[in-house]
Amino acid sequence: MNTLEDLKKNILSVEERLGYIFENKDHLILSLIHRSFVNEYKSALLSHNERLEFLGDSVLGLVLADYLYHRLPSYPEGLLSQLRSRLVDANSCAHYLQKLDLSPFILLGRGEAITEGRAKSSIQADVFEAIVGAIYLDGGLSSVKSFFLCHFEEEVNEAIGSPPRNYKADLQDYSQRKHQKTPVYKVVQESGPDHAKIFHVMVFVNEQEAGIGLGASKKEAEQRAAFDAMSKLPEVSL
Repeated sequence: MNTLEDLKKNILSVEERLGYIFENKDHLILSLIHRSFVNEYKSALLSHNERLEFLGDSVLGLVLADYLYHRLPSYPEGLLSQLRSRLVDANSCAHYLQKLDLSPFILLGRGEAITEGRAKSSIQADVFEAIVGAIYLDGGLSSVKSFFLCHFEEEVNEAIGSPPRNYKADLQDYSQRKHQKTPVYKVVQESGPDHAKIFHVMVFVNEQEAGIGLGASKKEAEQRAAFDAMSKLPEVSL
């Protein structure tokens, strides 16, 4: 993909990969134009995707914050923030674009193209955010949410099932250093039907109540209780 005309001829292929048809094709075209392409051709009629990237970054964060808030009602704010950060960072956004196989459609200047700019994760991430911004301008927040979850809900669920830190291990290290004792976890309540139980686990550090967590398994509840305890320790950074 070397020219603006080439991109316009192939815009239907881009929409097919996105699973979204634009009312205003110019939004989509703009999202795929890198600054280097504009600098090279220096046309007053051309603009690049950085403003859309700015918009898409915020929209993507909001979509994921909303999804995680409702999907994980017992998760504390700190853990939700960490999950969202992992899911919107540059590596994740580059992965999203690679999964859609849209790198060939990015318009780059000759210098970037020669240095294989389409394979750069930073450029891929920026383009993905710009595409999100374009979909938001064209169809609103609900369209972005449908697009993102249609393609990437699997990645979100994998992140949810893989906590960014092992808070039980961290709390144990802290407790042993500080008190020469390991934390004690106790199931204080079970709620819900047998096929969908929710476990309420309390953790004690130095025989004092330190945190509480809820989960669909004892292990999950213990992890959240440990996070709750760690978040209350002023000398610990999460």
